[in-house]
Amino acid sequence: MAGLDPAQWLIAIGLLPPLLALGLPISLSGPLANLLAVPWVSFLVLPPALLGSLLLPVPYVGEGLLWLAGGLLDGLFRLLGLIAGGWPAWMPPQIPLWLWGMNALGCLLLLLPRGVPMRVLGWPLLLLAVWPPLARVPEGEVEVWQLDVGQGLSFILRTRDHALLYDAGARVAEFDLGERVVVPTLHRLGIRRLDLMLLSHADNDHAGGAQAVQRAMPVGEVRGGQPDALPAGLQARPCDSGLSWVWNGVRFRQWQWAAATDGNQASCVLQVEAAGERLLLTGDIDARAERALLDSPLAVRTHWLQAPHHGSRTSSSMALLQRLAPMRC
Repeated sequence: MAGLDPAQWLIAIGLLPPLLALGLPISLSGPLANLLAVPWVSFLVLPPALLGSLLLPVPYVGEGLLWLAGGLLDGLFRLLGLIAGGWPAWMPPQIPLWLWGMNALGCLLLLLPRGVPMRVLGWPLLLLAVWPPLARVPEGEVEVWQLDVGQGLSFILRTRDHALLYDAGARVAEFDLGERVVVPTLHRLGIRRLDLMLLSHADNDHAGGAQAVQRAMPVGEVRGGQPDALPAGLQARPCDSGLSWVWNGVRFRQWQWAAATDGNQASCVLQVEAAGERLLLTGDIDARAERALLDSPLAVRTHWLQAPHHGSRTSSSMALLQRLAPMRC
């Protein structure tokens, strides 16, 4: 940091507390980019640009100087692009208020004049935000997050030592909810690896963001209700109906209707049982698939139900609701 002038140092350190408070990404390339851009513009771009503007009445001279300034500016933008690509923004995990206060205090100490004895204490306080003590989910419990991905669907389920993503939202043109919503939320929760990404079926509003998630972090396994209809790069395996497993005392069970005739009916349903309560994630199954579900081992009292097919009139039949009797839907 010795190469940064006081103004750049003030900006780099002073912006950390508000960025952490707002949950925004922190640029790792910013200080290096400023270190390059400020002298480049000051000593290489501005002199020919100003001189060229003054000498525009002189044939060829003014235009040549402006052309030189433009070329130097274009070269700077190319270098900055390389720096940004090699040093991506860092999404810090969500930190409690007391830890944010310690981080803000550390920033203030680092901004004190050189020679102040307390200044050196700013570094350990600042590093608390980089490696915060994350609260772990108790054994036998599961933490469930339903993400706001518009008309799509995405759930994060985390036990003490494992993490699962059920659906990944949509990707519409260049707007990828997997990249914009799912990945930042995973990072804020301190999740750097997924043990399983389970895609209920291949519809875009459920699986469109899956590739962005896979690019952002290691994914142990991908399963899907329609594996052949998913991008080949995901290497998705089929939804093995009846498969169950236990993570940290939490039981997971999969189910899929064997007689499904379309993607919605083929949704891979997931039941989660923890601490005496049950959660059922149903994807987009319709009333016919719901009737088949009622003949399966998953047709038991369910405390938390994800409304099938976004609560459309072709799903969430009265028979299903009466059998499961959910507390919340």
